[in-house]
Amino acid sequence: MWPIFEQALAHYHELEQQLSDPAVAADRARFTRLAKEHGALAKRVKPYLEYKKISNDLAQAQALLDTETDPEMRHYAEQELNDLRKRQQALQARLEDLVLAEGEDYDSLIMEIRAGTGGDEAALFAGDLYNMYTHYARDQGWKVEDISFNPGEQGGFKEVVFSITGEDAYQHLRYESGGHRVQRVPKTEQQGRIHTSAATVAVLPEPDEVQVEIRDQDIEWERMRAGGAGGQHVNKTESAVRIWYKRGTPDELEVKCQDERSQHKNYERALRILRSRIYELQQQKLHRERAQQRRTLIGSGDRSERIRTYNFPQNRVTDHRINLNLYKLDSIIAGNLNELIQALRDFDKKQRLEQTN
Repeated sequence: MWPIFEQALAHYHELEQQLSDPAVAADRARFTRLAKEHGALAKRVKPYLEYKKISNDLAQAQALLDTETDPEMRHYAEQELNDLRKRQQALQARLEDLVLAEGEDYDSLIMEIRAGTGGDEAALFAGDLYNMYTHYARDQGWKVEDISFNPGEQGGFKEVVFSITGEDAYQHLRYESGGHRVQRVPKTEQQGRIHTSAATVAVLPEPDEVQVEIRDQDIEWERMRAGGAGGQHVNKTESAVRIWYKRGTPDELEVKCQDERSQHKNYERALRILRSRIYELQQQKLHRERAQQRRTLIGSGDRSERIRTYNFPQNRVTDHRINLNLYKLDSIIAGNLNELIQALRDFDKKQRLEQTN
């Protein structure tokens, strides 16, 4: 029934044998690579093994019910069957999610939020989005790490980059990429007129060094003095870093990081952003190649696409991709995103399952 999981299970056992080989254990780099692959496969294999066990238990319980004549024992068998069926259905849904998320089951992502049209109000809105996502992430028990930020003159951010790490984090937040629009009366507006501002969000899965290798010869980098606010330290210390990546892309990629006092930390953070952007380009190419076989209305990650409107006077959030209106903007902007995100995941799952049948 699940050939893809049988293949994963066979490979899982192969990796276990390799990891127990003393020669492999002695090769630290190879052992680390195989151990990571083994750990990633475990996320798919363990629920599949549980599904197989419950399916077997279900068959035994059904056989017992078919042959049992004692009323009390039949009642017990029927209760057990109902419980097993519920567990089997839950696991089947989990396995379907794993199939649909193949190649996309990351536990770490980098989110970039940039203020768009609207001046100071757009920067304030970008700050609201940052607070919304970080509150949601922490409520899920995920780790949030600020990487880079450029504050707005009246508050908020012209640009902010941060990472989120936690189980299934990317699966929950991957649909947030795109253009976000806000309609509200700015605090500085004397006439009470509603203004429209915008911000863009990019959600980038964060690959590791094995998935995206950046060689020293592929990049150029320079030290530089950090700009902007920060006091005497910023002006006197060349701790900021700029990296250029020139391999395999039509235009060179440039990343700058200046928010840490340590040049080494800025360099490492810049590499993380660069690795995610390279991976994003690779995934965009892959998605274009798959476009003829599978097209979904959400999850495209196109930053230029307007995906959502936040209308403060009406306390309404509208997701334009699935025509969803929720009249609880105050709760959503505070980080209560479960209903919105679940609706997007359910819609995408339904679409993908229809296209795989």
